Amino acid sequence: MENKKNTYWIVVIAALGYFVDIYDLILFNVVKGASLNSIGITGDLFKSVEITLFNWQMFGMLLGGLIWGILGDKKGRVSVLFGSIVMYSLANIANGFVVNIDQYIICRFIAGIGLAGELGAGITLVSETMHKEKRGIGTMIIVSFGALGAVAAAIIGKHFQWQTSYFIGGGLGLALLALRAGAFESGMYNSLKASKLVSKGNFFMLFNNKKRALLYLQCIAIGVPIWYIIGILINLSPRFVSLQGIESKTILGEAVMFTYIGLSVGDVMSGLLSQWFKSRKKVIFFYLMMSIGLVAYYLSSENISLNEFRVNCFLLGFGTGYWALFVQVASENFGTNIRSTVTNTVPNFVRGSVVLITLSFKSLAESMEVRDAAIIVGAVCLSLALVSLIGMKETFSKDLDYHEID
Repeated sequence: MENKKNTYWIVVIAALGYFVDIYDLILFNVVKGASLNSIGITGDLFKSVEITLFNWQMFGMLLGGLIWGILGDKKGRVSVLFGSIVMYSLANIANGFVVNIDQYIICRFIAGIGLAGELGAGITLVSETMHKEKRGIGTMIIVSFGALGAVAAAIIGKHFQWQTSYFIGGGLGLALLALRAGAFESGMYNSLKASKLVSKGNFFMLFNNKKRALLYLQCIAIGVPIWYIIGILINLSPRFVSLQGIESKTILGEAVMFTYIGLSVGDVMSGLLSQWFKSRKKVIFFYLMMSIGLVAYYLSSENISLNEFRVNCFLLGFGTGYWALFVQVASENFGTNIRSTVTNTVPNFVRGSVVLITLSFKSLAESMEVRDAAIIVGAVCLSLALVSLIGMKETFSKDLDYHEID
C-alpha cells in the first residue's frame, strides 16, 4: 500500500536532485567561454576544445547510464539516487579548481557519469511507489521543477565567476545528502531483491528478444526530437540568430534560459493533460505535432527582435515539454528487474544522440544553408519519433509489479 509520506519525500528529493543535475548540465554551456579563456584556451583552439569537452561529458553520460541503471536493479534505486548526486557534486567542485584542459576533461567526464543516474533512479522510485493512476504527477513534478535548474544556471553563470558557479552547484548537491534519511526503497524492488531466480540488471536482456529490443529502441526514438531542438536549434542558436538580424553577446544564455522555462511549463501541462486524458501516447503525439509547427516557425522567422526570439525559444521549450512523459513511458514498459536499467539508459542515450544529430547537421551545413540542414535533420528526428510512438501500447495505469523473463 502506498505510504504517502514516504512517496512525497521521494518526489521532493528526486526533484531537488534533478534541479542540480540540470543546473550542472547547462552550466557548462553557460560558462565554458569564460572558463576556457581563463585557462588560456582561445581562438581556433577554443572550438576544438569545446567539442572535445562536450564529447567527453556525453561519453560519461552514456557510460553512466549503463553503470547506474544496472546498479539500480542489482543494488537498489535509493543507493543510485544518492551515489550519482555525490559523484556529480564532487566533480562540480573539482571543476572550479581546474587550471588546464586535461583536468577539465577529467571533471566533465566524471560529472557526466554522475549526471546519468539521478533522473532514472528518481523516476523508477516514483513509478514503483506511487499509485498507478497518480505516478505521472510525481514524474511531472520532478522534471518540471528540475528543468528550472537550467534557469538558475543561466542566471548564476551570468552574475558570478565561473569557479563560484561550479562551487554553488556542487554545494547544492552535497546538501541533498542530508535528506537521505527520509528516502526508502520501493516495495516492488524489495520483493524482487529477495529472489535469486530472477536476473536483475541484465542489459543484454533488452536485446535477446526481438519484441523487447524494438520496444527499447522505440522508447529512445520518441525522445530524440527533444535533443534535436535543444542541441541544434538552441545550443547553436547564434548560427540562426545571425540570420535574424539579432546581435547579442549573451544570446546563448538567453536562449537556454527561456527554452528551459518553456520546458518546465510544458512538462507541467503535459503531465496534467496525461492525467486528464488518462493517456501518455495521446499527449506525446500532440506535443510532437506541436513541435513540428514550432520548429517550422522558428526556422522561418527573420528580422525579429530579441524579445520575439525569446518567445520563440520559450515556445520551442514548451514543445519539448514531454520529457517527463517520455521517461515515464520507458519506465512503465519494462519489468522491475530491468526497469532501472531502462529508465537510466533511455534518457542518456537520447542525450547522447545529440552527438550524431550535431554531426549530421554540420555535415549537411557544409553543402547547404544552415536552415535547410536543420530542416532535414529535424524532419528525420520527428518522423522517427512519430512512427515509434504509433507502434507503442498505452502505459497509463499499467500494473508495474512484474519482471521480464530472460
